[in-house]
Amino acid sequence: MLVSAKEMLQKAKEGHYAVGQFNINNLEWTKAILLTAQENNSPVILGVSEGAGKYMAGYKTIVGMINGMLEELNITVPVALHLDHGSYDACYKCIEAGFSSIMYDGSHSPIDENVANTKELVKVCAEKGMSLEAEVGSIGGEEDGVVGAGECADPDECKRIADLGVDMLAAGIGNIHGKYPANWAGLSFETLAAVQERTGIMPLVLHGGTGIPVDMIKKAIDLGVAKINVNTECQLSFAAATRKYIEAGKDLEGKGFDPRKILAPGVEAIKATVKEKMEIFGSIDKA
Repeated sequence: MLVSAKEMLQKAKEGHYAVGQFNINNLEWTKAILLTAQENNSPVILGVSEGAGKYMAGYKTIVGMINGMLEELNITVPVALHLDHGSYDACYKCIEAGFSSIMYDGSHSPIDENVANTKELVKVCAEKGMSLEAEVGSIGGEEDGVVGAGECADPDECKRIADLGVDMLAAGIGNIHGKYPANWAGLSFETLAAVQERTGIMPLVLHGGTGIPVDMIKKAIDLGVAKINVNTECQLSFAAATRKYIEAGKDLEGKGFDPRKILAPGVEAIKATVKEKMEIFGSIDKA
């Protein structure tokens, strides 16, 4: 059964580790992440962007697939299904479809509009037992067509949103989506410390987990980050393993053209990436 991310993130913050949100793109992706979480006794959050939602034939399709997998694969670790960077409309679609967690990204709206919409979603999520993530300060890089430069959030605005009753807060601290450029300035721990000071026990979220050095990730966890999002790294490892299979001509041997065989090396690569991240985040054996 899908669960809200609230309890798993509160435990993570208290225990000084982080739960990984791994974005899913298809059945193979989902199965690989769920099996890795189960094998490593780790809580996990499955992230779905609006683009991935469209690609996978809608939010109801995704909920049906995941609920089926939880039962058929005997998944017993806590699993949250989370809308990533949702618009106001997408949040309501996911609430209706049966997601257990949503992120309302009002960071591109004026702060007053962000506050008003977040306040309404806090009420709806509380009634349905869902967890809600809010964002302050744009996360850099490109996410479903929205491009940000990796701005740092205003700690006072973070407090204003946190005080509305959200369950987790994504604060921009110079992090970006996608690959980090060579001239990336690094995370602003000064901003993170100021946000943590003003938001207290609120679990903080680090977007753009791909490519952040391990020592920075561990320092961010020490400063209150309890959820770290990973997407690009799984995509890169999947693509590399699939390329290797095709370039070796294995799809031309026997029934090597079977899509299950073509995708198998990519699935194993995702599992290895997810396990490595769970080790770094400290979530293994925390289910």
